[in-house]
Amino acid sequence: MCEANVYWMDEDGQTSLLMDSVDKVIPEEDGKIFLENIFGERKTVSARIKRMELVDHKIYFESKRG
Repeated sequence: MCEANVYWMDEDGQTSLLMDSVDKVIPEEDGKIFLENIFGERKTVSARIKRMELVDHKIYFESKRG
């Protein structure tokens, strides 16, 4: 399995699940990120990647600054 869970990380470092079993992470031209999981659920977020832990299948997003 190659999918990952995507988490939102706030300014205090607290995380919450944004979407599970994500297999597509596609940056869009407007600076947003498109996500799609193996169940066909889709979401577009205004965020940036904070950290990726691929062995653990985790991707962390944070709010864009400025």
